[in-house]
Amino acid sequence: QPSTMFTMPCGIKNESTVRPSRMTRQQVLTLMSMASVNFSSMICYSILGPFFPNEAIKKGASQTTVGLIFGCYAVCNLIGSLVLGKYIVQIGAKFMLVAGLFVSSGCTIMFGLLDRAPAGPAFITLCFIVRSVDAVGFAAAMTSSFALTAKIFPNNVATVLGSLEIFTGLGLILGPPVGGWFYQSFGYEVPFMLLGCFLLVMVPFNIYILPSIDAVPSKDSFFRLLTHFKIVLICYAIFTLSAGLGFLDATLSLFAIEKFKLTPGYVGLIMLGLSLPYCLASPLMGYFTDKYPATRRWFMVMGGIITALGFCLLGPAPFLHIPSQLWLLVLMLGLIGFSLGMTAIPTFPEIITCAYQNGFEEGLSTLGMVSGLFGAVWSMGMFYGPIVGGLITQHLSFEWAAVVQAGLGFLAVSIS
Repeated sequence: QPSTMFTMPCGIKNESTVRPSRMTRQQVLTLMSMASVNFSSMICYSILGPFFPNEAIKKGASQTTVGLIFGCYAVCNLIGSLVLGKYIVQIGAKFMLVAGLFVSSGCTIMFGLLDRAPAGPAFITLCFIVRSVDAVGFAAAMTSSFALTAKIFPNNVATVLGSLEIFTGLGLILGPPVGGWFYQSFGYEVPFMLLGCFLLVMVPFNIYILPSIDAVPSKDSFFRLLTHFKIVLICYAIFTLSAGLGFLDATLSLFAIEKFKLTPGYVGLIMLGLSLPYCLASPLMGYFTDKYPATRRWFMVMGGIITALGFCLLGPAPFLHIPSQLWLLVLMLGLIGFSLGMTAIPTFPEIITCAYQNGFEEGLSTLGMVSGLFGAVWSMGMFYGPIVGGLITQHLSFEWAAVVQAGLGFLAVSIS
């Protein structure tokens, strides 16, 4: 028999009491669109990891400045997510997504030209400008992507988001090795040019297949969302996850190159250890937590504990007196990747459920605000992780910086 996982989109009434056994055309088109957005956006985002920190240092940037370049992306993403999430109905979810893709594609191409800029302040300033604009485009695409997904699959949010995270994971998986290989083979510019053009192709594709959705603006605000303690706790859990990922983005490649004498290409392969388990865990966690919603809290707690333990052993922590070994690094990255899926996937539907239980209107406006809040909190972590992680790595070591990330995870578990 066909699967009965999917339900009719919000706003479409089903006269039968039996849930439809097949996806509607709108649902199929939305899945295709969201999958393309997740994949193309994340492959362009993750390409920097294996080689950009090293390239930036050659151009006169310090470890802390590299962290700030990664961090400014998060700050602009934070601001963009909040503003765009609030006004998603007025702007239009489809227009917001397509415009975001277009901006990101242009910025990715321009970032590939920055190696022609003079070393020193000029290069660093241009990095900040291009990354900041790119972040707003990324915020537009992802905020509308989350909101549209939750709107069209109201009863299966975690399942669909978990399934779409396969494409997010594929983008994260392919970005570092593809970027590292093209960088080694063709130089700095080629990876950005190819992926920027690939992202540009996604624009007409999504204009054609993405459904348009009309909605009424809501009078609710982000501040009302944050008056509920449970939502604040979930937001802190999201913050710890993104802080850990941001820390690894800015510091892991330099640590692996210096400690194990690896090339950027091999560093890209090591990053597979983080992305692949996350890619595998996400759809499983999504399906299970949709089927048994009461398990969401326990998965978030267990995932937080495992993530914290993984960061403790990533270096490993100096007080454990265990020597750094490549196999242990890869193993812990895999553990962190899987546990991130356990923790991250239940958070979005749990915030939506909590919002509806506390009187928020069911519709695109509330979903836009929840998407914006999720993106903003995620961005806060992506700002904190590279900057604080970069500072601690520069003044102490990568091992101690990983311990700090572990501490954030243990704190999240202890107060939840």
